[in-house]
Amino acid sequence: MKQTLIAPSVLAADFANLQRDIEMINHSEADWFHIDIMDGVFVPNISFGMPVLEAIAKHAKKTIDVHLMIIDPDRYIKTFAQLGSNNLTVHYEACTHLHRTLQAIKAEGMKAGVAINPHTPVSLLEDIIQDIDIVCLMSVNPGFGGQSFIEHTYTKIKQLREIITRNHANTLIEIDGGVTDKNAAQLVAAGADVLVAGNYVFKAANPTETIKNLKAMLQKGD
Repeated sequence: MKQTLIAPSVLAADFANLQRDIEMINHSEADWFHIDIMDGVFVPNISFGMPVLEAIAKHAKKTIDVHLMIIDPDRYIKTFAQLGSNNLTVHYEACTHLHRTLQAIKAEGMKAGVAINPHTPVSLLEDIIQDIDIVCLMSVNPGFGGQSFIEHTYTKIKQLREIITRNHANTLIEIDGGVTDKNAAQLVAAGADVLVAGNYVFKAANPTETIKNLKAMLQKGD
């Protein structure tokens, strides 16, 4: 039975109570910590810097899934490995030499991910799909939390699943943006492996219970 992974997005956490929220994820049924790094250039927002990631990594007891929404990510690959990242995802749109960037990430002992924006076709990944551990499909425009889910994402998941199967790759499909209990089962049915959930988890009255219910619902659907 395929296990769907849940990755709460720390961007939606309460920054004044960050350690509390980190411990909540540690003790919940979530699988990964999803951490967005934004530079204000590639996307119109600025988020965590290195010290915050280092602090999170110190307390986190689960996989740290870092999503770089920055230009020229190659400059920081070694740094993010040293800070404790397990997965490092770069944007297709930000990398001139994507294959080389993926090799550099793997050379540092991390899983290599590629994120693509809503306007980018998945077909562009066909030639390097075997080198990609995770494809992160943006189901909202990157930069801000709390946006509406883009419906075309279902089609992209199915297209990507076909590419992965055709090339005998082991790539995971991660969905980032607007994930809730209303669309989670449909995303998994289309072929998603990892669901990133931000506001849906952290704005809930009981985040731990919300994660547990989402996990139970997806296991039922398998």
